[in-house]
Amino acid sequence: MAEYDLLIRAPRAVIGRSEEPCVVAVRAGRVADLLEYDPPATRKVVAPVVELAADEVLLPGLVDTHVHVNEPGRTEWEGFATATRAAAAGGVTTLVDMPLNAIPPTVDLAALDAKQRAAADQAYVDVGFFGGAVPGSLGRLRPLHDAGVFGFKCFLLPSGVDEFAPLTTEELEFAMGEIAAFDGILLVHAEDAATIEAAPSASGRQYSGFLRSRPPSAEIRAVETLVRLARETGARVHVLHLSSGDTVPLIAAARADGVRLSAETCPHYLTLAAEDVPDGDTTYKCCPPIREGANRDRLWDALGSGAIDAVVSDHSPCPAPLKHLDTGDFGAAWGGIASLQLGLSLVWQAARRRGLGLPRVAEWMATKPADLVGLPQKGRIAVGAAADFAVFAPDDSIVVDPRTLHHRHPVTPYAGREAAGRVRQTWLRGRPIGLGPDATPRGRLLSRAVA
Repeated sequence: MAEYDLLIRAPRAVIGRSEEPCVVAVRAGRVADLLEYDPPATRKVVAPVVELAADEVLLPGLVDTHVHVNEPGRTEWEGFATATRAAAAGGVTTLVDMPLNAIPPTVDLAALDAKQRAAADQAYVDVGFFGGAVPGSLGRLRPLHDAGVFGFKCFLLPSGVDEFAPLTTEELEFAMGEIAAFDGILLVHAEDAATIEAAPSASGRQYSGFLRSRPPSAEIRAVETLVRLARETGARVHVLHLSSGDTVPLIAAARADGVRLSAETCPHYLTLAAEDVPDGDTTYKCCPPIREGANRDRLWDALGSGAIDAVVSDHSPCPAPLKHLDTGDFGAAWGGIASLQLGLSLVWQAARRRGLGLPRVAEWMATKPADLVGLPQKGRIAVGAAADFAVFAPDDSIVVDPRTLHHRHPVTPYAGREAAGRVRQTWLRGRPIGLGPDATPRGRLLSRAVA
């Protein structure tokens, strides 16, 4: 007689690259067994049973490795309580926090400790942390790596906040060599500073003007630099928030040649298009920018081919006044889109239109991000994995109402937009995550050593 804490009977479950009926047996917060949906009568199992509805699919809990929580220091922009509630509402069970825009940024052990103390008692999902590679932290990255950060982020041009300075090409090469020595990973905001400086400045209400200020050539030149230095140093390098399809051949060729390069893109690049952005609507501003519809199709092709590995949110919220919605000035507005709660429905809608199934979506939004940061027990439904799940109704739909979003400020370019699928419940280690006023946060702090 097998004894479990829980059985989840799912008429549809995403197991690896297939969707199939399955009974997921949970013990001590992990997947203990994957059982036949209709087991032989002789099999005896002792456990409470949860029956999913016929229109629900059991997905692995999503893993979002690109989230700006901003606490401490800019908690008025976002915080661990609000960000992790939004994550849970969107089927995300694990997130990794970026080293900016908190104050102090996570560039040393004291700042990491401040982050961990801030998150410890208010995280509704599991949380890990990236460190920052800035000029002042170079040569001192190993202690953060040993403390369990999942990688190091850097910029090649101004980040938008003074306390997180960019790296020159020489500093970038030094950082890659340092990180390669302990086999860490460097995450790069890949826009070339000189190209951006030579482009027209962004100002005014026309989105086309903002688009010209961040040309695709900036990403091409940055990726060329990353490929060259990754080849020379042997470092693992990850291209953040890829927006331009023009970079995909460079990435694919480098990987085919053995360069340790990976890349991600985001829901806004996969679901929005520059020609549809209203002038003055700065909710759409992000860096790199949302590009044309034809470019968006090339990003989907790159996901299908594997040249782009993952889809993550780049959740980067701010208070509404910083978006300058009153003037609609794209030059003055903060560049960031908050989509942590909405990503699954947005991406699923676009994927379904392209004939792609939920197993591919789960691969891009759960398994591959977990693999990127070295969390093999996250992002998949498999024996031994964490019992983290999203119960998703793919044929249902949502209409985005900013008042229902859990992140701190209800600012979104998706307001009023209909998206396919609805997250009906999110489970963390075999228990549903409560989001009511009396819910208790149960998220844990993760590191490479304790995953």
